[in-house]
Amino acid sequence: MPVDDRDLALLLHARTADFQDVSVQATVTFRVVDPAVAAGRIDFSIDPEHGRWRGTPLDQVAGLLTESAQQHAVDLVAGAELTTVLAGGVRPIRAAIAEGLAADGRLSETGIAVIGVRVVAVRPEPEVEKALRTPTREQVQQDADRATYERRAMAVERERAIGQNELQTQIELARREEELVSQRGANARRQAEEAAAAGEIATDAEARRTERLATADAEATRAAGVAQGEAEAARVAAYADLSEAVLLGLAVKELAGNLPRIESLVLTPDLLAPVLAKLGAAKPVEGGAA
Repeated sequence: MPVDDRDLALLLHARTADFQDVSVQATVTFRVVDPAVAAGRIDFSIDPEHGRWRGTPLDQVAGLLTESAQQHAVDLVAGAELTTVLAGGVRPIRAAIAEGLAADGRLSETGIAVIGVRVVAVRPEPEVEKALRTPTREQVQQDADRATYERRAMAVERERAIGQNELQTQIELARREEELVSQRGANARRQAEEAAAAGEIATDAEARRTERLATADAEATRAAGVAQGEAEAARVAAYADLSEAVLLGLAVKELAGNLPRIESLVLTPDLLAPVLAKLGAAKPVEGGAA
């Protein structure tokens, strides 16, 4: 007789309140806690010739556990609709099977104790499951489409905002450029006005300087003319009392000083006779000099 823990895989079938078939996949762990009681209820005898059980005691235990678990699972599932059972998950079914097996008197009278219950899955028929998945799948698809549309709308809104910001930036740059051009024009105009004023001042100064220079030159020229005139007058006054012959001699001297160099000069009697005649006819100078 085995006294270790044994696992029993169960596939239970039940029908919900709305007449939908449900499959429950579970595992029950049990143990023979009272071998004497178990031997009195279940045939664990062994054939001495072959060393094997004469019957199928573990199959009997499995049938007992399966029937009990099936009953408690059906009681729970039959009282609720399919959507409620699926929404509740495995926890209510596991609790119902575990409590039902723990309270089953036949198991304790057989010397068998349930160690644990595990429910792996609760599933409807494939067609029903597909039909139930369709709304959820469509809802998920709608949510995905809505998220996609919202993402695209957000992207479009961001692009619009970026474009608007770029336009505002261009407008601001154009406005600043206009201000810069205006400022440059004002600066150029101010520079031109200042240059014109400086040129006018320079022109006035140059005109006054030229006028002063011209006035000075005129005064100098006038003074030089006056001095030259006075000198010439003095010179003429000095020549006023000289005789004609003396003046003629001075003129000849002056002419000789201004003539080009003469290498040789030939004087004929025809040239000297009139001059000598005039010199001889000149009246004597005061003091006895001729």
